[in-house]
Amino acid sequence: MRNDIDSVVERDPAARNSVEVALTYPGVHAVWAHRVSHAMWQRGAYLPARALSQVTRFWTNIEIHPGATLGPRLFIDHGAGVVIGETAEVGADVTIYHGVTLGGTSLDRGKRHPTVGDRVTIGAGAKVLGNLVVGADSRIGANSVLVRSVEDHSVVVGVPGQVIAHGMSPEADTRPKYDSPSTPDPMGLAVSTLMTRVQQLEAHVLGVNHHHHGPRRRPSGEWELEVDDVDFVI
Repeated sequence: MRNDIDSVVERDPAARNSVEVALTYPGVHAVWAHRVSHAMWQRGAYLPARALSQVTRFWTNIEIHPGATLGPRLFIDHGAGVVIGETAEVGADVTIYHGVTLGGTSLDRGKRHPTVGDRVTIGAGAKVLGNLVVGADSRIGANSVLVRSVEDHSVVVGVPGQVIAHGMSPEADTRPKYDSPSTPDPMGLAVSTLMTRVQQLEAHVLGVNHHHHGPRRRPSGEWELEVDDVDFVI
């Protein structure tokens, strides 16, 4: 419990002292309650474990299945709307912000939730779904949707989540900086690439006049235009 409190004081500039953290931080309360419910779950007391987890959910707005495995010094900041599934595994010194889901994508009873490595930061609203692995010292951007495993020291943003950087040293500052103007936008890059391709095709069609046939209408109603032995169907 002392380690949990100290980890919050170290990582949250709004935390004034240990007493404040122990009494007023729902993320800390949720983790402490989970340790009790998880011990019950491991001993086969499934109903009491689920009952305790639901009471904790009511008071903290954080839902952690008693079957989930949480590492030491987990910090759930703000906490509202956090959901951690039954087979999820969370490493040491992980930071999770509000609205995060560590969920499943399968109805199988086996391993179906994420495994999160040590010192990972998961931004507000992010969804990490399925039996995947998030490498140690990685950062998941706010509102990202990650559905595949990523290596250690990865920075992930977007929907679906794309790795935009990797290879950070463990000593690097791992606090999230997703609002930096230098951070690429994967969706914007994809649209820009498509627009460039469309412009190239338009230039090719309009710029070649002596190697094309007139448009022909197919029985299906589609129009066919042949340019340089390439068929374009509209």
